[in-house]
Amino acid sequence: MARDHYYNKAKQEGYRSRAAYKLKQLDRLEDVIDRGDTVVDLGAAPGGWLEVAAEEVGPEGQVIGVDFQRIDDFEDHDNVETLRGDMTEDKTRKRVVDAADGTVDAVISDMAPNMSGEYSLDQARSLHLARQAFETALELLEADGDFVVKVFEGPDVDDFRADVEEEFQYVRATSPDASRDESSEVYFIGKGRLTAPVRPGDELEVEITDVGSEGDGIASLEGYRLFVSGADEGETVAVRVEDVKPTFGFAQRLDRA
Repeated sequence: MARDHYYNKAKQEGYRSRAAYKLKQLDRLEDVIDRGDTVVDLGAAPGGWLEVAAEEVGPEGQVIGVDFQRIDDFEDHDNVETLRGDMTEDKTRKRVVDAADGTVDAVISDMAPNMSGEYSLDQARSLHLARQAFETALELLEADGDFVVKVFEGPDVDDFRADVEEEFQYVRATSPDASRDESSEVYFIGKGRLTAPVRPGDELEVEITDVGSEGDGIASLEGYRLFVSGADEGETVAVRVEDVKPTFGFAQRLDRA
């Protein structure tokens, strides 16, 4: 059984929980954590994800773990800081923001509710926790940052995914091999946090203030660069946003669309 395999593997390799292999597999799939990153781990107890994240970011990175349960100190990872608190409370979220002290490259959440045995209730609570994690990610993540969150399959999960897709370049849903066979959990991986002031489909009027190396006009919106094909410096043009990246986007002139 997968449960026996990963449980034994965690014991043999010294991880605090079999869940460590879920994060390993998710990271391998979408390269969520890089060397030198600052990572916030929500629902971190007992610490399996913290151990994996600490290994991935290396000594030059930082990992912050939060849970309402106590997390034992790590002897082998000086780059891990833990906070005890409830992520549904504003004061706990503020402590996480203060601990991060600026740039956060990834927010990961394996939070799950205390199981009641009534699936509809547990699923609703799981979705609530996932939304709490999502709100925290939006507050913390820098442009192009990544987000991983667990949720139980059920009502309103598609709506939640749609909300995440609004804020990231793309979202992938997956169930890692290390999840138990009987589990209904699914993980959403949001890649490339979008902090742009525009979204695809937006129509607006912009002033072209520069021209790029490929000849496209460049408009600046709150420091965000928008490339407009066929536009010259000094023009003011109506455009439709076609594609949005974390730090720049592309738009089409409406008078030539």
